[in-house]
Amino acid sequence: MRNPLKGIDVFVAVVEAGTFTQAAERLHITRSAVGKSIARLEERLGVMLFQRTTRSQSLTEEGALFYEHCLRAVEEIQTGETLLESGKWQMRGRLKVSMPALFGHLCVAPLLIELAEANPELNLELSFSDRTVDLVEEGFDLAIRIGLLPNSSALVARPLGEHKMAFCASPAYLKRFGIPITIEDMDRHKALAYTRFGQVHRWQFLVDGQREERLPEVRLLSDDLRALMDAAMAGLGVAWLPYWLARDLLRRGKLKELLADQPGVSYAINAVWPYNQHLPLKVRAAVDALVDKLPARLAAVEARA
Repeated sequence: MRNPLKGIDVFVAVVEAGTFTQAAERLHITRSAVGKSIARLEERLGVMLFQRTTRSQSLTEEGALFYEHCLRAVEEIQTGETLLESGKWQMRGRLKVSMPALFGHLCVAPLLIELAEANPELNLELSFSDRTVDLVEEGFDLAIRIGLLPNSSALVARPLGEHKMAFCASPAYLKRFGIPITIEDMDRHKALAYTRFGQVHRWQFLVDGQREERLPEVRLLSDDLRALMDAAMAGLGVAWLPYWLARDLLRRGKLKELLADQPGVSYAINAVWPYNQHLPLKVRAAVDALVDKLPARLAAVEARA
């Protein structure tokens, strides 16, 4: 694998020293070794970095451009070394994060709080809302989003996992209306449906690996998942709920999972942040912590009753 840093130190030394000879003295190598290193770098890049004469050399236009970027990279490395040596690499400042309300409370916020506990100078600002925030306009460093993401060159996304859905109803409701065995049986039941921004979310089933949508008679509409869960417990109908939300009630027998032996639909979970050529350490650390710990937390929460 090609090493993109190979020869960079020699190139920067030549520019700063002014000549190959002086650069060789600084680096404690021979002038010939300096010349060969520069030649290999030029061959790899496919450009001339120096205009050479018998007495001196000067940067070409391409060389000057390359030097600016090399200098920036060297400065970043030196800054990293200094921070590590001084112990000042810990995250600091405010980290503003948007996340879905219920999922955020149960699965995301505890992990970010752990991160803040390990970094005393990191301050959290957590926003719990199911609306899609404008990260740039509203000053968010990071957002957690569930479901399909729109294409955007202004945002960067990293997968964190996925969460499962489950059809749930109370024992009393099932005793009265019967237990559905097939997808077609679901059409005869009352739906407790989730709505967002005025759009009703239809139930989804996996049929031969493809998603199929349907929705029977709706008994109750709500934009709050907990309200749908409460209505299901009260026996009003069947709710299609995230397993992380219904898990405890399923384990306690307050709700029963329907079609549990059939493959269910899952939704992708992503961390999203504004594109930044130099990603802040606090954002990188938060995303890494979520990538590392959220799948295990989901697995524990979604363990079947």
